[in-house]
Amino acid sequence: MTALDVESLRKDFPILERTINGKPLVYLDSGNTSQKPRQVIDAVREHYERHNANVARSVHTLGTESTAAYEGAREKIAAFVGAASASEIVFTKNSTEAINLVAHAFTPGADDPRLRLGPGDEIVVTEMEHHSNIVPWQLLARRTGATLRWFGLTDEGRLDLSDIDELINPRTKLVSVVHYSNILGTINPVELLVAKAHAVGALVLLDGSQSVPHVPVDVTALGADFVAFTGHKMLGPTGIGALWARYELLDAMPPFLGGGSMIETVSMTGTTFLPPPARFEAGTPPIAQAIGLGAAVDYLAAVGMDNVVAHEKALTAYALDALGSLPYIRIIGPTSTVDRGATISFTVQDVHPHDVGQILDDEGVQVRVGHHCARPTCVRFGVPATTRASFYLYTTTDEIDALVRGIEQVRKVFA
Repeated sequence: MTALDVESLRKDFPILERTINGKPLVYLDSGNTSQKPRQVIDAVREHYERHNANVARSVHTLGTESTAAYEGAREKIAAFVGAASASEIVFTKNSTEAINLVAHAFTPGADDPRLRLGPGDEIVVTEMEHHSNIVPWQLLARRTGATLRWFGLTDEGRLDLSDIDELINPRTKLVSVVHYSNILGTINPVELLVAKAHAVGALVLLDGSQSVPHVPVDVTALGADFVAFTGHKMLGPTGIGALWARYELLDAMPPFLGGGSMIETVSMTGTTFLPPPARFEAGTPPIAQAIGLGAAVDYLAAVGMDNVVAHEKALTAYALDALGSLPYIRIIGPTSTVDRGATISFTVQDVHPHDVGQILDDEGVQVRVGHHCARPTCVRFGVPATTRASFYLYTTTDEIDALVRGIEQVRKVFA
C-alpha cells in the first residue's frame, strides 16, 4: 500500500497479537492512546533494571547515567520537532499540563507586556478544541477579566474563517488552536492563523497532541510561539508530554510549580530560579517516561514521518470510501483527505454510539465512543456523541474492513 512495511512493523507491537472475545484484536483507538513497540517497552525496563536513580542530584554513576538518559531524551525530542535547542523543550506530564503552564504565565501584572492580560484583552480559541484547550482559557479569563472568543465551524468540519479579521484584532493577546482535531480529523490552516495573530501582536499556541504523532512537525517553520504535545499518543509512555516554546518566552515566564530542581538559590527571605527548562520542572520528573518517549521518537524517526503520513492518507481514503458506502452512516467532519488526518468520527442512524461501541467490542474492534472531550463540537453538529475510529502506522485495511463488518452487525442487532 505504501513504502511502510506494515506487517513487519506490527511484529514490534506485542499487544496486537491479542484476541478479544476470541477474535483478533482490531485496535482503532490510537487517537485516544497509541500502542507501544517493544523498543519503547525495553527502554523503560532497561532503565529500571540497570540505571535507575534520580536526575540532576547525584554524582554517583547511576545518577550520572540517569541524568544523561533523561537529558538525552530531551535532545531527541527537540530534534524531532525542529526546536532550535533542547532548552526550548519543557517536560510535562501531558498536553493538558503544558497548556495550563502557558495559561499560568498570563497575568494582569506580568513583567513582559506580551504576557500581560486583563479586562479588555481577548483570547481566541475554536469550537473544535479538546476541553484541555478550552477550560484553562475559561479559567484564565475568569481570573483576569479578559474575554474568551472563538471561531465557529462549517458544516464540513472546517474552521469558519469568515470573521477572522473581527476575531483576531488588536485586543487579541493569544490565539490557541488545535493543529489536528482529535474529533473531526481536520488539520487547521496554521500558517494563516499565525500570520494574522502576529500581525496584531498576539501570541499563538498550537495543541499538537494529534499532529506531532502523525505528521512531520517543525515548530520553527510553523511559526507558532508555543506547541503542546503528549507522549502516549506517539508510541511513548503515559505520564510524559512536552511544551515547546520560543526560548525568549520561556525566559520571560514565571515558574509554574515551586520545589526542588527548579531553584538557583533559596533563603528564608526569597528564592531565585534556574533558567528554562529547569525552571518549569519542579520535583522529581517522570524520568523513565521521558526515556521511553525518547525511544518512541527514535522509532518514529527510523520509520520516517513521511512514510507515516503516506500510509495514513491511504488508510483514511480507504476508510472514508468504505464508511461512505453505508447509507446509514453520517461522517462528522471532512469527507475528503484534503487537510485531514486519520481520525474519523461518525454516527450510525438510530443507534446510540455507546451501543455501537459495545457491539464492535464484541467483534474485537476497539473504538472510542462519547464526545471525545470535545463536547462543544458535538453540540455544533447536533449529536450527543459519536463513534470514533482513529488509525496509526500499524493499522491495516483489513482492520478497516473488520470495522465495516462490525457496523453491519450493529445494524442487524438494532434493525
